[in-house]
Amino acid sequence: MPSVHPTQTPTPTQPSARPTVPQLDAVVVGAGFSGLYQLYRLRELGLSVRVIEACDDIGGTWHRNRYPGARCDVESASYSYSFSPDLDQEWEWSERYATQPELLRYLHHVADRFGLRADITLRTRVTRAVYDEDDHLWQIVTDTGETLTTRFVVLATGCMSAVKEPDIPGAAAFEGRALHTADWPHEGVDLTGKRVAVIGTGCSGVQAIPLLAEQAAAVTVFQRTPVYALPAHNRPLSAEENAELKARYPQFRIAQRQSRGGTVFEPPTRSALEADDAERTAAYAAGWESGLLSGLLRTYNDILVDAAANETVAEFVRSKIRTIVTDPGTAETLSPRGLPYGTKRPCLDTGYYATYNKPHVSVVDLSKTPIVGITPSGISTSERDHTVDVIVFATGFDAMTGSQVAIDIVGKGGTTLQEKWAEGPRNHLGLLSSGFPNLFTVIGPLSPSVLSNAVVAIEQHVEWITDCIAHLRESDLTEIDATAEAEEEWCAHVAELAGLTLYPAVASWYTGANVPGKPRVFLAYTGGLDRYRARCDAAALDGYRGFTLAPPSDAR
Repeated sequence: MPSVHPTQTPTPTQPSARPTVPQLDAVVVGAGFSGLYQLYRLRELGLSVRVIEACDDIGGTWHRNRYPGARCDVESASYSYSFSPDLDQEWEWSERYATQPELLRYLHHVADRFGLRADITLRTRVTRAVYDEDDHLWQIVTDTGETLTTRFVVLATGCMSAVKEPDIPGAAAFEGRALHTADWPHEGVDLTGKRVAVIGTGCSGVQAIPLLAEQAAAVTVFQRTPVYALPAHNRPLSAEENAELKARYPQFRIAQRQSRGGTVFEPPTRSALEADDAERTAAYAAGWESGLLSGLLRTYNDILVDAAANETVAEFVRSKIRTIVTDPGTAETLSPRGLPYGTKRPCLDTGYYATYNKPHVSVVDLSKTPIVGITPSGISTSERDHTVDVIVFATGFDAMTGSQVAIDIVGKGGTTLQEKWAEGPRNHLGLLSSGFPNLFTVIGPLSPSVLSNAVVAIEQHVEWITDCIAHLRESDLTEIDATAEAEEEWCAHVAELAGLTLYPAVASWYTGANVPGKPRVFLAYTGGLDRYRARCDAAALDGYRGFTLAPPSDAR
């Protein structure tokens, strides 16, 4: 593990001899998809870079999320790096939707192939970052006691990495085994013969519940809000399919980068309300059978903006649930109502609804019988006590902002990021927050991020950040900061676009509603990755419009 440099003082805000030359050109926080690619790009510039990773190995979300059934919900061919044609040709995906182990193997292959490990420090967490306004340097403090100075910081901490711990009274009193899907034991868990409770029915719950039910003696699912889940129709990829995929990769990668969401399809042009019932049903049936997360959203152009149009697809999904789940009462409990389709992230499932047909699987509707607390022997609702051996918390994340505000980041004038974002995140283009110069974020709040294919969005961010840093160095500039005016305009633009959709009215992690006390702000850019890319490119081509660029202090 790294140790404190002998010439450094452990007090980051009052160094005895303030360094005017950074030890590093850049520090990247996080070694998942974002951090690995950012390291690769910055090393191409010849920069000295250090990646700081809290876990004991690389992989980010795919290192931590090892719960049964964990897999991507974007097709493997799309959910992969596009920057290296050689990588495309040498890697072969085994399934349409890669599992967590395969995705982790892929990331390890990338790290080894491009020799990235030497610049990654593991088992180390960045706890504090303080900006020196005079010398345009960041001072980074880690939980190992090390202090680093760097010109640039890139937060590659992920949208879904700050785990939302259960906030249920009595959780600490439970005498059985408590597990969280986002921090599953690497050695796995044997649930044979166990009575298992699952709290949460988001994507991790939907993926895990069918497999937990294969082992456990009993599974009780505690559901706050029903989920819309589509069948994944996952399957192995044949040798012929892989060969065809590799042949079309060059054109496919270009199309991905030009697309609205990082996946390639022809956008719909008609309203759902223009079609008759038979036509809509046929379109929805095709979307359902496509095995694509966006399959139903690709049918008509007004599903996310018109409540009446949305209700047609919502009722279609409910009709599917009724055909799968044999008990009418259970089917109704699992059917979302009053929740527009797509305004909470839909899920891809493999046998999720059918699992409730098993006699040892049941669901508790928390809207009718809420949890009162957790007891030493299980879970108590307003109706009864449930005795269980294991509780699985599938309670998700403090999404989009949690991993950033978890670090004590101090910008200009001593203002912290937590203070600035007290009423919601504020930045320009999702990249830089005014008053925090040279501090970039990859797929953070107010960017397309979770509303797009994450890997395509990551590559766009990383490449923009890399080009920006290259421009600063070539121009003998040491600082870039977002202007307050541009930030204000961007935040208003993001809110305006979101307001044209059905998203903001729904209590979801998209709006921070899953975290008590978190400001209710729609956290993602709804204008599409293509439109967003054009805005970012235009700003750079216009001399980084919306940003202020500064020379070294001694050149003023």
